Amino acid sequence: MNIFLSKYINNLDKKSRVSVPASYRLVLSGQNFNGIIAYPSFRNKCIEACSVARLEALSQVIQNLDPYSEERDAFETIILGEAVQLAFDGEGRVVLPKSLLEHAEMEEQVCFVGKGVVFEMWQPQNFDAYLVAARQIAQNNRLTLKDRPVA
Repeated sequence: MNIFLSKYINNLDKKSRVSVPASYRLVLSGQNFNGIIAYPSFRNKCIEACSVARLEALSQVIQNLDPYSEERDAFETIILGEAVQLAFDGEGRVVLPKSLLEHAEMEEQVCFVGKGVVFEMWQPQNFDAYLVAARQIAQNNRLTLKDRPVA
């Protein structure tokens, strides 16, 4: 299984296009849709992105919730309702919609952060601030991973 790794910073052009890192496009290359699925993160001021298969799997998890629950409705609205399919152009770029750019406070650059089965797109300074906090959380909870079996 291919996963999204590493951090990259690419420029956002005046037409709201950004080049998705080649290694990320390689992870996505086996799917029927030549692009990404993107939606606003509900945890952070960033955009989450994944493959169609990942969104389908997430949709199945959501569908297993009580059909009349507040939680299911919220997840359907925030993840599925806000998701957009962004096709790659001939140069591996996608056009980021204004609503996603505003959510992530992006203007000139995009910081891509690989997180396994998903990747995130951040305004670089916002990610730098988040990274400081994430390092502290990881340091404080490092023993959580100690006795976990690796699948």
